[in-house]
Amino acid sequence: MNGTQWIIFILIIQVIHFLGTWKLYVKAGRKAWEAAIPVYNAIVLMQIINRPKWWVILLFIPIINLLMFPVVWVETLRSFGKNSLLDTWLAILTLGLYIYYVNYFVEDVKYIENRDIHPKTALGEWVSSIVFAIVAATLVHTYLIQPFVIPTSSLEKTLLVGDFLFVSKFHYGARIPMTTVAAPMVHDTLPILKTRSYVADVDPATYKTSVWNKLQLPYLRLPGFKKVKRNDIVVFSWPADTVYQFFKRQQGVRKPIDKKSNYVKRCVGVPGDSLTIKDGYVYINGEKTVLPYRAKPEFLHTVTVDGQFSNAAIELLGRENLSGNVIRVPNSSLQQERATEVIKAMNLEQIKSDTSYTYYAGNVGNQKVKDYLKSEDMNNMALFNLTEAEAKNYTGKDGIASINKFSYKNPDTSVFPQDPAHTGTVDNMGTIYIPEKGKTVPLNIEVLPIYEKIIKEYEGNDIKVNGNQILINGEVANSYTFDQNYYWMMGDNRHRSEDSRFWGYVPEDHIVGTPIFIWMSIDGINDGMSNWKVRWDRVFTTVNGDGEPTSYFKYFLILLAAWFIFDFFRKKKKVDN
Repeated sequence: MNGTQWIIFILIIQVIHFLGTWKLYVKAGRKAWEAAIPVYNAIVLMQIINRPKWWVILLFIPIINLLMFPVVWVETLRSFGKNSLLDTWLAILTLGLYIYYVNYFVEDVKYIENRDIHPKTALGEWVSSIVFAIVAATLVHTYLIQPFVIPTSSLEKTLLVGDFLFVSKFHYGARIPMTTVAAPMVHDTLPILKTRSYVADVDPATYKTSVWNKLQLPYLRLPGFKKVKRNDIVVFSWPADTVYQFFKRQQGVRKPIDKKSNYVKRCVGVPGDSLTIKDGYVYINGEKTVLPYRAKPEFLHTVTVDGQFSNAAIELLGRENLSGNVIRVPNSSLQQERATEVIKAMNLEQIKSDTSYTYYAGNVGNQKVKDYLKSEDMNNMALFNLTEAEAKNYTGKDGIASINKFSYKNPDTSVFPQDPAHTGTVDNMGTIYIPEKGKTVPLNIEVLPIYEKIIKEYEGNDIKVNGNQILINGEVANSYTFDQNYYWMMGDNRHRSEDSRFWGYVPEDHIVGTPIFIWMSIDGINDGMSNWKVRWDRVFTTVNGDGEPTSYFKYFLILLAAWFIFDFFRKKKKVDN
């Protein structure tokens, strides 16, 4: 719904509230009209039910209000003597409409002016504590700090698989939840039940016209104290997410923006930048990007050893870093008529050549092709995923003769925007403009594939192409002005990251926050609990900053011990007195 529709919706809710409570307002000594004035009626109601006025604020905070409404319904009934368990359940199950029955059909209902608001039983005390603990936790989770676990290696060596993070939402300003009917404290899936945690129509055929999706709030963001800067590590809603449940083959769905899966990458391009990728390096406005000290990007390297790979060499390089095979083809075989076509069909990427052979990254599994090319696997060469510092340090150790950086150069349509006119590789992409809000770009058939998803999906316009003519919302368009900012996100682990190189720009309304703190880190998190090992040097470390990360865990333990000692003597002194 747009702003006008939401105002109308809120007014309808106010009318429903007035019709269902005005008699109760009168019995509480207030005027009937006070039940009809938006916001003011909520303040008066808090006075009637003997609750603090700041509760009114909670009633207007998305997601939090879903928890507060049942509380207010129950408190209203109890203020008029309806204290039974049945009354409580009727209020909740009828979504507050039971108050209508009390308002119109219960004649002997009386207002209890000075009722005791404290729970009368241990169970009531327990329920009350749990409810407000959930409200407080949801408020923090939704608007301030959200826990996040690193699931993949796309940001190694900066963030490791099994790092448990606190993600700040207030740095960039918290995004107001767009999905108004959703379970608190969870993202897009309910634990155990493994079903959606929110109410929305995700069917690609009906999501645009669905009544349920009319309940979506427009994009709003609270003020933050910084903007997304180049090289920031950012958590965002994955723009290309159409996955209902990961690791399960199903038809694609259309999720609400705030319920798309959360990704974490490094922002390498901000609005207004011109970005180019050459040999895996990012260039902004023609200049090579200088990454922060803690960023240790990994690239593929061709490792050559004397003889064959020894166990010592593989352990030094890391078995988990082994990333590809190397073959060689006699140069005479490449003179055959269809050799170039076969090389391309097998996705072989040239590494180097000498007077006798040409060396390729890849595999030839088909024996006929192998015989045709006379190719052979190289037992002394392989691709490994390494940082440049590691490549330099490992050369000359354990029989390692040389380590050379490798990059993919054969262009194809696997990278953004998946169009034959704009081919590239993960290591080499032509210059691309990162859209800035309010800026206008020329629009023609050639550049349309780059901006089409922005215009159609992210900014909600209808696009049609008639020959060389582009129509936006039925009108001929030779240019386009962007409605919001966009960013380019990439993983530091260049060849093990699904990022903007594949699905393009990240809209500003998809930004969630930035990681600030690692409170726990477990090696082998995906290998079962018996294989878990705590990385103590990463526990209680900051994500950003200069120099190597420093663990503050021991200082935390010292402070905790000091508090317990202080508390012990404080209580002992009270007892002695």
